Amino acid sequence: MSRVPVTVITGFLGAGKTSLVRHLLAHAGGRRIALVINEFGELGVDRELLAGCGLVGCAEEEVVELANGCICCTVAEDFLPTMRRLLDRTPPPDHILIETSGLALPKPLIKAFTWPEVRTRATVDGVIAVVDAAATARGLFAPDPEATQRQREADPALDHESPLEELFAEQLVAADLVVLNKCDLVSPPDKQRALAAVHAHLRPAVRVVEARFGRLDPRLLLGLERAAETDLDSRPSHTDQEEEHEHDDFTSLVLDWGEVPSRERLIAALAELARDQPIYRAKGFAALAGKPARFAVQGVGGRIEGYFDRTFRAGEPRRTRIVVIGARELDGLRTRARWAELLAG
Repeated sequence: MSRVPVTVITGFLGAGKTSLVRHLLAHAGGRRIALVINEFGELGVDRELLAGCGLVGCAEEEVVELANGCICCTVAEDFLPTMRRLLDRTPPPDHILIETSGLALPKPLIKAFTWPEVRTRATVDGVIAVVDAAATARGLFAPDPEATQRQREADPALDHESPLEELFAEQLVAADLVVLNKCDLVSPPDKQRALAAVHAHLRPAVRVVEARFGRLDPRLLLGLERAAETDLDSRPSHTDQEEEHEHDDFTSLVLDWGEVPSRERLIAALAELARDQPIYRAKGFAALAGKPARFAVQGVGGRIEGYFDRTFRAGEPRRTRIVVIGARELDGLRTRARWAELLAG
């Protein structure tokens, strides 16, 4: 019996994983693709963006969302039932995509494909890491990637300098292909800085491809045939010697509001919050005064962008809900108070 290929799509918050998935589904070429989405935080933003996008591959029953944090944390509770449900379909999917949370470590998920219940029925075709070229060039993950790499080479036992850099490194070392996304937002020198930061963590012969909005030919992404679950030793992780992993270094909270006066007010408020508070990522939906369509907004650090994704449905509350993810010390009360002040001011 042939095994169903599975592509794991990883990458830090805001790198463009959902855009890549949407493009893959829109250009599936007749493949029956099942999609598993996992998010960190209370709002299922990525699932909403995909389920509401109107693509054939985004039918409600084709989107399976795992709750309660990252796949790597909930794999024992949610992963096996989800995989059984997908693989027991008649016929089974031609391909399964797993879009991990931006805070997920890939290796625990890859390891799950060695379990007896899965290994005879599915294989990890490849692990794709999506990287935000602009954020990486700005040093979001390491203040000086080249200096950090020199320090590591001098002292192999050196710990990562920050949770962000550690996460970035582990996602890259697990990758079979890296998508350097948002290349349209960087100058040639900045792109070279981003590439240097990426190559510092890659295993030999791992290819880096450049993209804008995650738009790549599916033939570059699917059919890698890496069987990643048979090659775990080449993908080191700091969790290898740990019994469990939790995201103690990150926290999330939801910012609620009614209608926001304007797009400009919303973007300015989120950018100001990112300057005030240790916020890494913002993502959600807003109701803008006088606009019939829902506004999807997302931000990485202080860079905020958005677009109208669909018209509000009849009877749907016109409300604004944004999930923000930040450092462990992110103060919920202070952040919500500042949010209210910025929108009401």
